[in-house]
Amino acid sequence: MARFGPIPTFRALVALIAVATAVGIGILWPGDVDADLGETVAVKSESAEVLKVEEVPCQGFDTDSCKTVTFRLDTGPDAGKRATFSQGLGQGLEPDVDVGDRVRVAENVTAPGAAPVAGQQYTLNDFERRRPMLLLALIFAVVVVLFGRLRGALSLVGLAVSLVVVLVFMVPAIQAGTSPLAVAVLGALAIMLATILLAHGSGPKSLAAIVGTTGSLVLTVTLAVLFTQLTHLTGLSSEEGAYLQVSGELSLEGLLLAGMVVGALGVLDDVTISQASTVLALRAANPAQGFKELFGRAMDVGRDHVSATVNTLVLAYVGASLPVLLIFQSSTLGFGEAINLELIAKEIVATLVGSIGLIAAVPITTALAAVMARRIPASELNAEEHLGHAH
Repeated sequence: MARFGPIPTFRALVALIAVATAVGIGILWPGDVDADLGETVAVKSESAEVLKVEEVPCQGFDTDSCKTVTFRLDTGPDAGKRATFSQGLGQGLEPDVDVGDRVRVAENVTAPGAAPVAGQQYTLNDFERRRPMLLLALIFAVVVVLFGRLRGALSLVGLAVSLVVVLVFMVPAIQAGTSPLAVAVLGALAIMLATILLAHGSGPKSLAAIVGTTGSLVLTVTLAVLFTQLTHLTGLSSEEGAYLQVSGELSLEGLLLAGMVVGALGVLDDVTISQASTVLALRAANPAQGFKELFGRAMDVGRDHVSATVNTLVLAYVGASLPVLLIFQSSTLGFGEAINLELIAKEIVATLVGSIGLIAAVPITTALAAVMARRIPASELNAEEHLGHAH
């Protein structure tokens, strides 16, 4: 290993990042958390299948726009029984249901001793979406494994680890009152280490990607904190934020920052692995190339990648904010006034912060990978490249 020059140093640095992340998670581990924030929002519901939909006159209105929906309960203590709920009193804000639809229904709570009103014992809570979502997830998994083979299967394991980190550590820790930003940074580092090492091994490519991602993440966090303060973003612009502010002692600004960090992580991982893989491929194709040539040629690839990825990042935020944009477009607010509103401004700040971190990741990772690639013999480079990143 000594002949590889900087590689032992990078291994030690990655080990330090991993140990610091593990220690930080251990310190901030939430333990048992009393999950009562959502009790007033989440409603217990049961699965049901729609059997019949009938149009009936609306009580108190001279119209036939109301409906009585007959359904069969499939879960709960009354499974197998038939019941009904009414639609149409919501003035067009309720979704249409058809015979055969699988839905979630909630039992209306009545005063003690009072009999439930006919047709209003249950209300429509939502559609039952889990089966088609599970089917889509299975199709996704099959496509990933068929295309990526072993690396694809390992990337699915990394995805599972990411979900575990978010659901078992990050969400409970934030709910317990821990700084959302600190939790997001540690969670992002843990996810980054797990996904890169599982999918790409622990070779020079992964070492460069991990160190490059960490450096870019530090820059992203710094910019996010600075410009969240400069733009006076509060996190109160959404209904969820207002509810959390009333229901608990959570830092809404911290939640906003945490969202920016986690949102930027996915594209950072992709870019850093791609750049490290490009450098190693260039070195394997022509072992005589020096640092300057490797860096310059890989940067040409990186510029193309960044231009496409930044556009993807921006469009992702625009897509998520499309309903809001439509509302503002139809209002009397001008463009300058609309972007000043926090609902829009927070997305702009998140997009720009993430994009700057993404751009910075390219030269950082390219330089790190070029330094290591120059120290790896050509025979071992070829072996490393066989484990390369298919992008």
